[in-house]
Amino acid sequence: MLDQAMVNQSDVFEFTLIGFPGLAQKYHILVSILLFMVYIMTLLANGSVIALVILNQHLHHPMYMIIANLAFSDLLFDTITLPKIIAKYWFGAGSMSFSACMFQLFFVHYLGSVDSFILMLMAIDRLVAIDKPLRYSTIIPTKRAGILCGFLWVCATFTPSTNAIWHSLFPYCGSRKINNLFCVNMAVMGLACGDITLLKKTIFVLSIGVLILPLSFIILSYIIIIRRISVSSQSESWEKAFYTCTTHLFIIAMYYVPRVFVYVAYQVNLVLSTDMSVLLLCLYTFLPHMANPIIYCLRTKEIRQTIGKTLRIMLNLKIESSAPTKKC
Repeated sequence: MLDQAMVNQSDVFEFTLIGFPGLAQKYHILVSILLFMVYIMTLLANGSVIALVILNQHLHHPMYMIIANLAFSDLLFDTITLPKIIAKYWFGAGSMSFSACMFQLFFVHYLGSVDSFILMLMAIDRLVAIDKPLRYSTIIPTKRAGILCGFLWVCATFTPSTNAIWHSLFPYCGSRKINNLFCVNMAVMGLACGDITLLKKTIFVLSIGVLILPLSFIILSYIIIIRRISVSSQSESWEKAFYTCTTHLFIIAMYYVPRVFVYVAYQVNLVLSTDMSVLLLCLYTFLPHMANPIIYCLRTKEIRQTIGKTLRIMLNLKIESSAPTKKC
């Protein structure tokens, strides 16, 4: 009866997002403005990438389709997380219902998994393009790339579904303060009553699998890419390609390394300050989401040409609309 009562409580109570626990009150508005700017930048950058790929027929190729999927995932992630924490610091609206927290927890880990899989597919796509350039359109045609993206979006549901359902079955009878920017595994798990050992180990194995397996493919792909370029390219082309691979690997490292570190630290009971955990979370989520459009799109010649052409058309239309009309 007591357990049932606790479960029933879980359906009606509210969690409270704390955000940065050590942040002084006087900095709340400043942080909310900063996070708002991050959200607007992500919205504009990733939204522009999606619009460019959809509206321009010549960008309907596997590489740009994969980039658009990554941009869409990042855009959804930030839309599900940032407005709530901005409202918390801006208006003091930090409370969140149990259902809303479980909804956010599912999508946070779901979209994180999608990003991991899409980055893996992007690395494999680049490997095929460089290693088998003459057979690229046969191995990865546009239709197949779309099917693969859709398949990865479906595959990514397994771990977060298990995660969210299992969390929702636990009673929460103690503190309801989430020391984080949004509902994530480690923040919510610590508030549950009862023995969470099995949940902790299961989620760790599933999460590490979602991270390590794609990361292994990515590292292997880039090793082969760099080796192939170093053997077949001239010095100038090699330097340019190596620089491109380095920037890609920097973003990939920013995404994966802090995530793996946080999961392993939590599993081995390594004590991290709450503020440090939140800072690491910002490092491996929001920064890559802002950097991805720049690294993967704006440095691509075809994308730059499309943006330049679009801006010229808009400028010409503005000049024509502002020009005085002659009277008969």
